[in-house]
Amino acid sequence: MLHSSFISKSNGTKFPSFASANATLSSFRASSHFQMGLKWSRIAFSSSSGQRLSSKARSRVKHRTANVYGRQARERVLEEEAPEMAEATPSFKIFPGQAFPLGASEVDNGINFAIFSQHATAVTLCLSLPQRGELDMLAGGMIEFSLDPNLNKTGDIWHICIEDLPRSNVLYGYRIDGPKDWDKGHRFDSNNVLIDPYAKLVEGRRNFGDAKHKLSKFLGTYDFDSLPFDWGEDYKLPNIPERELVVYEMNVRAFTADESSCLDQDIRGTYAGLIEKIPHLLELGINAVELLPVFEFDEFEFQRRPNPRDHMINTWGYSTINFFAPMSRYGSGGGGAVSASREFKEMVKALHGAGIEVILDVVYNHTNEADDKHPYTTSFRGIDNKVYYMVDLNNKGQLLNFSGCGNTFNCNHPVVMELIIDSLRHWVVEYHIDGFRFDLASVLCRGTDGSPLGAPPLIR
Repeated sequence: MLHSSFISKSNGTKFPSFASANATLSSFRASSHFQMGLKWSRIAFSSSSGQRLSSKARSRVKHRTANVYGRQARERVLEEEAPEMAEATPSFKIFPGQAFPLGASEVDNGINFAIFSQHATAVTLCLSLPQRGELDMLAGGMIEFSLDPNLNKTGDIWHICIEDLPRSNVLYGYRIDGPKDWDKGHRFDSNNVLIDPYAKLVEGRRNFGDAKHKLSKFLGTYDFDSLPFDWGEDYKLPNIPERELVVYEMNVRAFTADESSCLDQDIRGTYAGLIEKIPHLLELGINAVELLPVFEFDEFEFQRRPNPRDHMINTWGYSTINFFAPMSRYGSGGGGAVSASREFKEMVKALHGAGIEVILDVVYNHTNEADDKHPYTTSFRGIDNKVYYMVDLNNKGQLLNFSGCGNTFNCNHPVVMELIIDSLRHWVVEYHIDGFRFDLASVLCRGTDGSPLGAPPLIR
């Protein structure tokens, strides 16, 4: 497969807001173990302004078991004894919330959740809480808040604010329902619990290639407890002129995963392992590294369903689950998403300290969700397929496949374009990335119907 690409760098200029007509990509230059398994309890809420709601445990709870991500093959309903928890009734004060910013954000009166879905008819926020005191009983299940379209919706954005939530270690996702009309490009299925496209961290299995947990679920999380990362008083970007760059392309895991790296086993194939090899990089005479995809992906994606590649592990990462979250299993010690995010920053800081720029290979042309024959629904497909992907409305709403990977991200749709710009901005501001290499950049130049554009808005 031939993949076209282009590389751009960010030189300390501020990323434009989506409203800016001058937003350009070409000018960027940058100065608790979670294993949901296949069943979980459901405790449903409906929200209203300032209403305090509590969950009452019942003596018996129905658990729905399905194959991964709610697909209905082998589905069955099990009756299962629940522990006696009548006195443990966590309560939450909820408010309509606000439409911006998208994702999970901390506000004065709690945690605000906001998600875009133009064609949804029903949205439910699903939360899994950390173990703490009287909330132990909810640690393995999910609490659900049904959003009222009259109170919790502004335009096409659904939102809710919840008080009394922990400021970290909360896992969250959404159930979204809508039209079942495939011919019009819709793929709604409320059985799926979906990752928020704007989740800044994604939690899944803790260790890369852990076959015991290869069917583990992925959900968004947030961390408002940790102190801001200390980049240091003397920290500065290398800011190397583009014509002087000597770029070394590498896969973070493959670079040090083998024992020949002579690293401790605990840090082989990790961001920390790359830090230890900086002297080697300097000996090579390079002054920039281009990291193959480091956005969250599922190395076991091929093994979740029968397909010609179901014996393989994805080691390259060109199947993005989320465009904001660093790959958590490239963190050392199985520390999870929060720890991996901090370790990623330590890596960037160390590379910059050695005079080495950090360029990311980014994949905005398609996602992990594959095609209609072998769908792997984790996020965009179930949130609003018709918006996030190019579909052929003249051919029964089939997914257009200009990527060769089963789907094509709808890059020049206004909402998707804003997502991409926000993602790039996040990596520059939060992680101090110096530049980007855009995989299969020709897709970034196609219109919403798949036709090539003379002046694509995303590039312009």
